[in-house]
Amino acid sequence: MGLGVGIFLAAVGAVLAFAVTDNVSGVNIHTVGWILLIVGIIGVVLSMIFWSSWAGPGYWSRRRGPYDEASPPPPGY
Repeated sequence: MGLGVGIFLAAVGAVLAFAVTDNVSGVNIHTVGWILLIVGIIGVVLSMIFWSSWAGPGYWSRRRGPYDEASPPPPGY
């Protein structure tokens, strides 16, 4: 589940849990809304955790260019 799907599920769940006042026989709309809201929030949190761990810790601080930072860049760069 991606970030967009998690946000979508959380939004639909919040609407069902807080804004819908109708009753359906055999289904509790508020419970379904709470379940979707919780699943969406968990999906967003897990997506953010795995998204930040793809490159590994310190990836951007370790990355160096093709030249030393003290010297000027090569011509045409």
